[in-house]
Amino acid sequence: MARFTLPRDLYHGKGALENLKNLTGKRAIVVVGGGSMKRFGFLDKVEAYLKEAGMEVKLFEGVEPDPSVETVMRGAAAMREFQPDWIVSIGGGSPIDAAKAMWAFYEYPDTTFEGLCIPFNFPTLRTKAKFCAIPSTSGTATEVTAFSVITDYEKGIKYPLADFNITPDVAIVDPELAETMPKKLTAHTGMDAMTHAIEAYVSTLNCDYTDPLALHAIKMISEFLIDSYNGNMEARDRMHNAQCLAGMAFSNALLGIVHSMAHKTGAAYSGGHIVHGCANAMYLPKVIKFNAKEAAAAKRYAEIARFIGLSGSTTEELVDALIAHIKGMNKQLDIPSCIRDYEGGIIDEKEFLEKLPKVAELAVGDACTGSNPRKITPAEMEKLLKACYYDEEVDF
Repeated sequence: MARFTLPRDLYHGKGALENLKNLTGKRAIVVVGGGSMKRFGFLDKVEAYLKEAGMEVKLFEGVEPDPSVETVMRGAAAMREFQPDWIVSIGGGSPIDAAKAMWAFYEYPDTTFEGLCIPFNFPTLRTKAKFCAIPSTSGTATEVTAFSVITDYEKGIKYPLADFNITPDVAIVDPELAETMPKKLTAHTGMDAMTHAIEAYVSTLNCDYTDPLALHAIKMISEFLIDSYNGNMEARDRMHNAQCLAGMAFSNALLGIVHSMAHKTGAAYSGGHIVHGCANAMYLPKVIKFNAKEAAAAKRYAEIARFIGLSGSTTEELVDALIAHIKGMNKQLDIPSCIRDYEGGIIDEKEFLEKLPKVAELAVGDACTGSNPRKITPAEMEKLLKACYYDEEVDF
């Protein structure tokens, strides 16, 4: 038996934000990140629509990129004081992910972060509040997923939280918000979405319900991401839909070791963070090559290649064509091919090698590893991570 879970309502298209005024409740807390949503006027619209719905509104602002455990705890405390019956989060993946975790601690103050880190171990939510997510970026799809990523900076680890309880009740996918993204963010979030869709399609938990969503998302991203990056707003709008479809797929089929590696390398090094979408983009070609040693996975990758019109007469040729396609997109999006070249070399080689055994061990233990189509050992993970650092061939 399997499960397929999506938000109760998903409003999409330009002007969809207005549906906030149809929510029913007394108090809404709005969780938001930096200043972009305020700067472009969207936060004011959210407040106005919620007040039009008859609600008292409180803002929780300043959620940082890669939200921390501390931010989650502060937000939960603000919620316990305000007692909202709606949690509304607007912005990129960070404020929405943070708000999901805040939700759990709001409703269950005595729960522990360690307990929530166990996959599908959340207590039953909606005892106090419902959740509405409004994405401004076209990548994480957290507005439709059962996932949240929170960073423990003290330990240097990103924790992917997973439970169908945190799938939002309402998602508002309004492309007008995504039109404000800068180029680099458009590239990184777009390749995050591509990785979601590809990993969902080859996941050991893929099914008839997730496959069409994943394939169509891959096709749309292949067609629209480069134009979106180059400023075509019609393509930007289509990408906002594509990333949401990819999210629907991976929330139910789960992911693989591209994400395991991105989670565990993201905050591991003193030189700086490796942005999640960029990490996925760099690692994806290497992981496809690794996974394709498993015949069933190779067949699925070949199906993707064939579906998006790539050439090849054999499975191996189609897999290679897909790898070349991803590398070609990365190049057009100005994404580096390896960790060594990331942001001009901010990830120190010596530190990378010193931390490699521990990072590899943590990546193998990541929640996303279990649904990867090929099993991997810590020793193999070390080799794969080194290949991603130096841009080496994967042949093991």
